[in-house]
Amino acid sequence: MKNFIILLVTLLATLTSTAQDITGRWNGVLKVQGTQLRVVFNIAQTDNGYSATMDSPDQGAKGIPVTNTTFKNQKIKFEVTNARIEYDGELSEDKIIGTFKQGGQEFPMNLSRETIKKEIVKRPQEPIKPYAYYSENVVFKNSKANVSLSGTLTLPEKDGIFPVVILITGSGPQNRDEELLGHKPFLIISDYLTKNKIAVLRYDDRGVGQSTGDFKTATSADFATDVESAIAYLKTRKEIKKNKIGLIGHSEGGLIAPIVASKSKDVSFIVLLAGTGIQGDTLLLLQQELIAKANGVLETDIKESVQTNRKLFEIVVNSNDNSKLKADLTDKLNELLKNEPNTEIPNGMKKEEFVSMQVNQISSPWMVYFMKYNPVTTLEQVTCPVLAINGKKDLQVPSKENLSAIKNALTKGGNLNVTTKEFPNLNHLFQECKTGSPNEYATIEQTFSPIVLAEITKWIKTQTE
Repeated sequence: MKNFIILLVTLLATLTSTAQDITGRWNGVLKVQGTQLRVVFNIAQTDNGYSATMDSPDQGAKGIPVTNTTFKNQKIKFEVTNARIEYDGELSEDKIIGTFKQGGQEFPMNLSRETIKKEIVKRPQEPIKPYAYYSENVVFKNSKANVSLSGTLTLPEKDGIFPVVILITGSGPQNRDEELLGHKPFLIISDYLTKNKIAVLRYDDRGVGQSTGDFKTATSADFATDVESAIAYLKTRKEIKKNKIGLIGHSEGGLIAPIVASKSKDVSFIVLLAGTGIQGDTLLLLQQELIAKANGVLETDIKESVQTNRKLFEIVVNSNDNSKLKADLTDKLNELLKNEPNTEIPNGMKKEEFVSMQVNQISSPWMVYFMKYNPVTTLEQVTCPVLAINGKKDLQVPSKENLSAIKNALTKGGNLNVTTKEFPNLNHLFQECKTGSPNEYATIEQTFSPIVLAEITKWIKTQTE
């Protein structure tokens, strides 16, 4: 669930000249997994032909140099080499009909001289202001990490004392609404709970939105300290019942919540939404296999891919030296590519660049921690009430394997207040779905199942009343 990013590069513009005037501003909207990004190409004439720059207004990027610009026989091509971006189109009257390419993926995108507005995505569950409760923007500090976290505290009423939950986001940089693919699940959850007399604190991940810090270098353990800081902050608020502070974690957040609860007596209860109960390397392999099957990948290809990743993951799990880890991963990847010459490498990327990109991703601090981390040991130390729920069609955190592992670990540790529940026809985002594939997330109008919202609320009230 990563955001689509356009990188900055250096300008080296060339072209083939024609008599057709294509100078000026050309506008398009790039649609990627439900996310819409406006893209603008600005073309200027030079002594040698044409040069161009690219803007990405929705990402705050302007004047990105286009490496190569060519136009001949009504066909135009833009190349942004370092970002591995290509655009191929054909001029037809006042439009350019074409395809945007990046990192081996292709997306249809037409360009027009007219300003193009993004389509309005229907998300009927999103609340409309003014809200029927009190909402306050807040800032609190994680002194241990020297990070300031910005968020929103919603209270059923401005005056009063209420139980509260802290929402903990899933993997990848997320804002306080856990916004992804046009959905804002944490906004929906917060709105529902607050209307049901439960206060909610949600905040931007470190390094995201209005929060400070470096997201890229942080691990789940670091994010757990952010949650601890959120608890400390809530204990300073007169509107909060200090003995009724709970955590709700989604996906990776469902891994982080037990870390905090196992160490803090201030956590009254936790809710795990598609939380993990098995070690990270095992989960990633299982996730890869299930999603590939749902997308129609051949069994032989899935088997080969899983075997390849298992070898790489084993190197990560068994390594204690990060510099040596990168060297070992590089050697293994080069060996695998040599033995599998048909491996697809993104267009325009050299093998060395491809290997380096893969190694950096696999050896990142977050990934190394996640692969090595086994939630069982932590879950055995959680003594507060736990609600763990999953969608049966979740392909990212499969329900059967994770719910049973969570329940077994909590029970082994002596926790007697454990509830696990599987919901049919729901995916990883708790949307009613057909296959559970991540490809469906953006196309579904529903953001979060009302049935699950009611179940969570009912259970929390049991713990707080």
